[in-house]
Amino acid sequence: MADRKKENQRQPDRQNVGDRMQPENPAALLRQRMAPTGLEQQQMVQALRNRLMNADAWQNSPAARALIHPPDGQQMPGGQTREALMRPPDTQPAQSLTAAEALQESGAKMIGPAEISEAEAILQRYRSGKAALEKRIIENDEWFRLRYWKDHPNRMMDGKPKPASGWLFNSIANKHADAMDNYPEPNVLPRAVDDEETAKELSSILPVILEQSDYEKVWSDSWWRKLKQGTGVKGIFWDPAARGGVGDIAIRCMDILRLYWEPGCMDIQDSPNFFSLSVESDERLKEQWPKLRGHTGSSISVAQYIHDDSTDTAEKSVVVDWYYKKRNREGRQVLHYCKFCNGIVLYASENDPRLAERGFYDHGKYPFVFDVLFQEEDSPAGFGYIDVMKDTQTSIDRVNQAMDENAQLAAKMRFIVSDSAGVNEQELTDFANDVVHITGRLNEAEFQQLQVQAMAGNVMSYRDSRVEELKQVSGNWDISQGGVASGITAASAIAALQEAGSKLSRDMIKSAYRAFSQECYLVIDLMRQFYDESRVFRITGASGQNQFVAFSGAMLRAPAAQTVGGVVLGGREPVFDITISAAKKSTFSKLSQNETAKECYQMGFFNPANADAALAALEMMDFEGIEKVRDRVQQNGTLLQQLQQANQLIMQLSAQIDMLTAGAAGVSNAAAGAANASQQKAAGGRPGSADSRTATNGLGQAVGSNAAPLATAAATRAMNVNNPNQDLTRG
Repeated sequence: MADRKKENQRQPDRQNVGDRMQPENPAALLRQRMAPTGLEQQQMVQALRNRLMNADAWQNSPAARALIHPPDGQQMPGGQTREALMRPPDTQPAQSLTAAEALQESGAKMIGPAEISEAEAILQRYRSGKAALEKRIIENDEWFRLRYWKDHPNRMMDGKPKPASGWLFNSIANKHADAMDNYPEPNVLPRAVDDEETAKELSSILPVILEQSDYEKVWSDSWWRKLKQGTGVKGIFWDPAARGGVGDIAIRCMDILRLYWEPGCMDIQDSPNFFSLSVESDERLKEQWPKLRGHTGSSISVAQYIHDDSTDTAEKSVVVDWYYKKRNREGRQVLHYCKFCNGIVLYASENDPRLAERGFYDHGKYPFVFDVLFQEEDSPAGFGYIDVMKDTQTSIDRVNQAMDENAQLAAKMRFIVSDSAGVNEQELTDFANDVVHITGRLNEAEFQQLQVQAMAGNVMSYRDSRVEELKQVSGNWDISQGGVASGITAASAIAALQEAGSKLSRDMIKSAYRAFSQECYLVIDLMRQFYDESRVFRITGASGQNQFVAFSGAMLRAPAAQTVGGVVLGGREPVFDITISAAKKSTFSKLSQNETAKECYQMGFFNPANADAALAALEMMDFEGIEKVRDRVQQNGTLLQQLQQANQLIMQLSAQIDMLTAGAAGVSNAAAGAANASQQKAAGGRPGSADSRTATNGLGQAVGSNAAPLATAAATRAMNVNNPNQDLTRG
């Protein structure tokens, strides 16, 4: 009884201490709510602590730190010291649990308000480091739209025309056209022999997946941003709501203004955190996430472009997609994903027991690919053509402005009139009046026309030189747009000049192909992880016909481990190499390919008799599609050898058939002669006096005559099968 009274006396003091703490953060509030107030709660906390002592994820969470590591001076459960509480009891050893099991047992969440507050602080730090890049991107967008005069004010030209020539725009548009002419197509190559069939199917299926994701539009939009801003970004995600809830791969063109990474990282995969922001309607968010009711509103600002129409963001909220990397209990680095809005967690993969240890995506990479035009040091983003050519474009437009002003002044008649000239100014400035009245006498000193000096020729030369400089810097030569110098009329010469002038475009396209190969690898990884059921794809066969192929992620996963002789043999996950070629080629590439094919035909490469010489020549040649040509030449040579062997076999069989036919014909002739003689003798005639009769076989040919045997005729026809001048209808 005395102990119970003491226990009851201590409880109000503990409650008063908890009330006086007034926690100001979620971790302190959780600690106050979990403070034991009775013997039963103390036992529950002790048992829970024993089961979660070895869960690393739980120990690192704010809830565990609040429970197991309270501030100094706070009373521990049951009056124990911190060392006593941390020590495992002797009667019940601590059990090792995974983070997922710990979450299920405790009901706590790895990602809560405290972690979201920390993530928002990291996001603000990343935004501060990216402020200069965002300002440059917004300015470049204005330059692309020819609205850059506000950045170059001139008080002398206020209220006057501000011409903006399209030399810079034309250069960017020409580069974009080159990119669309070289739309990519993947070719998957296996690294092992047993993966060859899977690689062939992937080479046909990947273009179908890209087409279903509307990748051509993504490719176009990404190239516009790459040329303007210097960086094109694509995101490769798994969309669980696609195809009626079955889910499928989604590829989107991302706005770099709403992407944030750690400043100083050259590769985004080296950044510990990566943020992707989006602005969505409050009504849509509350409908999809009911927990956001009462928590909408813009708590995070987002950089925006300058639009012609006003954009109202009063009823919109910023949704943050937070990607981060951490190591699991096995020491493997995994990728986790958290979606939150205004401090409210909408989804967190660490709070999902299925993904707490596995990670959100099995490939463990941020699902974003940066395609940089001109690389900058210590930054995954680069700079584009606008950053290089804006000064030259500004100089051209300022000269154009002066030229326009001079032309307008020269075209308009103006006069210098003295106050004593007595000229009626209204009648003088009204061109409808045929007569202008004056008072007194008019002389040249009091009235004369204002002459405007014409623009000097060196100004025109300066402007033209700046235009040529812009063309050279951007590589936008006249020859690349179809213009040629006088005297060049041969189609081959023009094509060669166009090919030489597209060197910069080819370099840009190669960098885009490298980024495209990374995107294909991410697509294959998502297929491996999420294609649990077999899916049917319509592909184009080798002969151009439609074929339907079933494919599932099981073909990309490692087979189950097998035990042979007591040794466990683990499965090997298929690994592929991806090469990129142009699915849509430029006109010059098509002409060059056609000319190469005609030259190979004229030189007899496809003649089966010249197969060996053609293969030797192809070994020294290099052009796109040479593998298919080499396979066809080898196939023709193989068919010729098989035909020659068949002809030899036919001739051998024909000789044997002739020998057998000749022997049978001799016996048949002897029997026929004896029968003939008997008939003549019975008729009373002399041998040879009767009509001569010839024995024939079943085909109507004379047996024992000089006619060629059937086998010999067949052999002759087989030998002449390759002779187009031989009439095969003749025996």
